[in-house]
Amino acid sequence: MLRPIDEWYLQKEEPIKSCFQFLRDFILKQDSRITEAWKYGMPFFCCNGKMFCYLWVHKKYGKPYLGIVEGKKNKHPDLLTEKRARMKILLLDPEKDLPVQKIRKILNDVLKFYKQ
Repeated sequence: MLRPIDEWYLQKEEPIKSCFQFLRDFILKQDSRITEAWKYGMPFFCCNGKMFCYLWVHKKYGKPYLGIVEGKKNKHPDLLTEKRARMKILLLDPEKDLPVQKIRKILNDVLKFYKQ
């Protein structure tokens, strides 16, 4: 029997499905302290037990995004605040190659806040 988090990934349509599956593996490989969790009906990634980032599909644009929990502390120009107070998102285009270096930089910048 599959866990709810595994079902969530499998239920997505391509190319969003492949995008999220890549991001899942990519995020988990960034740091040994990152773990996967199922919170609020969505896949979250935690660092040292604290919520770090999550994956979701933007309602308005229908595109996948990487949500950064401590986004307000990160000044990366491609992170969008929208109507969020704490979190920011990186909107992704699943039809194109993912900006792996940009994602790595954002994740590494945010990981610094979890070492303190």
